[in-house]
Amino acid sequence: MSSNASAADQANFPTMIIPRGTEIKVNANGQLSIKTPGNLVIQNSGTYSDIESTNGSIRIEENVTVEAVSIRAGQACFIQGTLTAWRVHAKRISLEERARAFIMLQESEHLEMAKNARLVGNFSNEKELFFMMGKFSPQLKELPGSVDMSSPATIETRPAAAWIPASTPQRDDSGEHLRMAQSLLEREIGRTDLAPAEAEALREVLYALRERNVTRVGGIYRGAFAELKTQSEGVRQAYEHLDKYFQR
Repeated sequence: MSSNASAADQANFPTMIIPRGTEIKVNANGQLSIKTPGNLVIQNSGTYSDIESTNGSIRIEENVTVEAVSIRAGQACFIQGTLTAWRVHAKRISLEERARAFIMLQESEHLEMAKNARLVGNFSNEKELFFMMGKFSPQLKELPGSVDMSSPATIETRPAAAWIPASTPQRDDSGEHLRMAQSLLEREIGRTDLAPAEAEALREVLYALRERNVTRVGGIYRGAFAELKTQSEGVRQAYEHLDKYFQR
């Protein structure tokens, strides 16, 4: 094969450039985590743990479906395709024509939506979300375990459980300890007085909480908190909630 033919074949494939400072990891569930200092364009559908552009913007292109636990952009998050995420944090979130977004917690200064775009979710913080879930907890119990978000289908629900008198409470509040620990660590992770090793230790616990990987949380949280030389009130409370959960 001639060198000219070989060069022509190589030209048919796009070039992938990984900027200096980019971090790419895979968690225990096989989800990809990407952190890059500049702009990030996602052209392939996939399931991710965390996607972060420290100083730039993130764009999800048309006909691309992305599922992520957390998306953070220093500037803007542009959505042309479909996004399902627990949390999106950016100065500006823009849904372009025919974009579809299912975002539970939306943290942005500006939200822009094209005429034919669709946004589901859009709570501003965990308190709003937990309040709404608490008000409609009977309805949430009736929902099926999983729903295909890509195709409109009739959801069959099962009958609501019988009402239980307040004198005989049957509610299991153990999951609330995990939710409170995650909420506290979400705030603590932004502290500027944390050393890199301390921040990384807390981040590992937080990532496991976000992924609902309870086994991993139980295996690492004691060692992670032991890394902290000084513990704030928020860290202390998060540790107590985790202790109560795993010692129940």
